[in-house]
Amino acid sequence: MYPGLVLISGGLPRPHTQIEVLNVWGAVIARIDMGWEEWKVGVEFDGAQHWTDPMQRTRDIDRLAELQARGWTIIRVSADMLRQRPHVVVARSRSALLAAGCPF
Repeated sequence: MYPGLVLISGGLPRPHTQIEVLNVWGAVIARIDMGWEEWKVGVEFDGAQHWTDPMQRTRDIDRLAELQARGWTIIRVSADMLRQRPHVVVARSRSALLAAGCPF
C-alpha cells in the first residue's frame, strides 16, 4: 500500500511529498519522501538498497543526523511495515505530530 494512503486512512492530515530541506544558502540538502513541513515530521520509505548497500547506508545515517540537527523527526518505514503493520506507521507518525504541536 502507498505510504500516503496508510497515513490518510489512519486519520492523519494529508502529507506533502518530496519536501525539500534547504541549507543556509538555499541549496537542497535533502528531499523527504513525505511529511508535514509545518511540524517538521517526515516519513521516509526505505527500500532494500538502504539496508544492503553499505555506501547508501552511510549516506542515510549522515542524512538523518543532518535532518535531526535541523529539528526534523523522521519516521522510517519499510515495505514489510506497510504490508504487515500499517498501524505502527500511523501510530509513530501520530505520536511525532502530536509532540510537534499538530492539532488533531
